[in-house]
Amino acid sequence: MQRTTIPSLKMLAAAAAVALLAACGSGGENNAEADDAASAPGGLAPVCVEKEDFSYGGEDGETALDLLLENDPTAEAAGEGETAFVTGICGYAADEGANEFWALYVDGEQATEGAGALETEDGQEITWKLETF
Repeated sequence: MQRTTIPSLKMLAAAAAVALLAACGSGGENNAEADDAASAPGGLAPVCVEKEDFSYGGEDGETALDLLLENDPTAEAAGEGETAFVTGICGYAADEGANEFWALYVDGEQATEGAGALETEDGQEITWKLETF
């Protein structure tokens, strides 16, 4: 009986991984990057939840912007360094005409500094949310 249960669990885990990659729009071409992210020191694999939400784990000494660009190859930013402004995540650009912007949260609290200046820590959950003003 265990022989039928273990393969079923492996199939469910594989299906969940495929669904996660599809949700991020990767189409499967970034499987190695997803595997690397899942074992990242921050402890959290990057997750796109529709277009409004993207999360990943913090890492000691890394900025939120550097980790965003590492975890989401589709991410876009205007400017660079401490003055960078994130304009697109998970293939979705903020619509300026609709007053949209990507807001940065750390452990559920809105960040008080920009992504290029915010140094993260291991174990933090970094989340970007598409919001309006």
